[in-house]
Amino acid sequence: MPEIVDNKQVFTLTEVANSIRKTIADRYTSGYWIKAEINKLNVYAKSGHCFPELVYKNDGKIECEMRATIWKTDFDRINKVFKNAVSETLKDGIKVLLLATISYEPKYGLSLIIRDIDPSFSLGELEREKKETIDKLQKENLFGKNKLVPIALLPKRIAIISVETSKGYQDFIKVIEQNIFGYRFFHMLFPAVLQGDASIKTIKSQLNRIKKVKKHFDAVAIIRGGGADVGLSSFNDYSLAKTICNFPLPVFTGIGHSTNLTVSEMVAWQSAITPTELGDFFLQKFHNFAVPLQRAEESVVSEAKQIIEFEKRQFQHTTQLFRSLTKNRLNELQHELKTLTRGVLNETKYRLGSEHENLAQFRHQLARSSRDLFKSHSTNLERTLLDIQKDSTRLLKQQHDQLKNTEKIIQLVDPMNVVKRGYTITSVNGHLLRSVDQIKAGMKIETLTSDGTIESEVVKKTKNNE
Repeated sequence: MPEIVDNKQVFTLTEVANSIRKTIADRYTSGYWIKAEINKLNVYAKSGHCFPELVYKNDGKIECEMRATIWKTDFDRINKVFKNAVSETLKDGIKVLLLATISYEPKYGLSLIIRDIDPSFSLGELEREKKETIDKLQKENLFGKNKLVPIALLPKRIAIISVETSKGYQDFIKVIEQNIFGYRFFHMLFPAVLQGDASIKTIKSQLNRIKKVKKHFDAVAIIRGGGADVGLSSFNDYSLAKTICNFPLPVFTGIGHSTNLTVSEMVAWQSAITPTELGDFFLQKFHNFAVPLQRAEESVVSEAKQIIEFEKRQFQHTTQLFRSLTKNRLNELQHELKTLTRGVLNETKYRLGSEHENLAQFRHQLARSSRDLFKSHSTNLERTLLDIQKDSTRLLKQQHDQLKNTEKIIQLVDPMNVVKRGYTITSVNGHLLRSVDQIKAGMKIETLTSDGTIESEVVKKTKNNE
């Protein structure tokens, strides 16, 4: 009962609290399905009880906050059902449809006692948000924009957005660093949170950092170690997906799941189910370039060997033919030279014989003239004989000198001596070349020198009177 103090009705705080509890208990007699977001789960491991902090947002702004309670038995059951349905347990940042009773305890205040949570609602909310994001990007003609960004022929400089301790990141690095082909990549880690509301902000922040140094990279890889649809909800965020769409470099995703693609994966240049598969994609890009290059190299080497071998055989054949033709031509020239030499010798013998006959006739005539003179000039015989002797000696000397000069002339006209003095003997088709009328432009001629033979082609001829 309230006290009366100075004509005032005064209630204790306990009385007011008990009155509120009774009013709420009388008014809220059953459970209610309530839409909310788990801002913070607050699980106490020692007791097993859970005390979630619930919020309700409208256009991203918190309109209401309330504390809730899930007792251990209910929490274990709800968590198991939720995990079976969405492949993840309850966690911060999940939108839920929960069944709760309203409770007010004077000592602890107003609270929602959660009895159950519908996991299908959480999945539905994700799909709704996903569809809204897709519709907005398509309306703005951004949905396929990043897929049109040209990719380098060999994308070997990769900016990686991930968590350094993530297994997915480690798997990706192992694939590209330890490949059996020896391909070399440059990569740099840009650390980011990849789950929950904070992931959106950090991923966008790192994308903006990479954008400032884009000339140093060929591609961006967003890598995560895996997770269910609920844990990947941030990748359906409109602002994150829009940033990927507008990014100036090809964006690749490997966030480790095989269920429905997130919007970020849809708008990326290429998405892979796992980080390992994404690593294989980059290796394949190298392989697609290296294999044809290797085959082309092998083809060039093979063709070069065949050409060299063919040219070698052609050279050997040409050399043999040249030797044969040269040998035959030398034999012909030697035969012609011998014929010319014999002709010169015969001519020389003939000239010498003729001169000897002339000399004998001269001597005979001289003797006859001497006898005639002796008979007719007996008185001057001695003097005449002396004169005759002198004249004879002089004449004999002149004839002897003339004969020697003739021998020298014969030697000078010897073809080999003429050649040795710097002259040459030219022939065409096996015949001595005596006139320019024997040849035409384009014909082959052979020239004999003192130490060899020269084969030439006639370019032009000119007669002395032209």
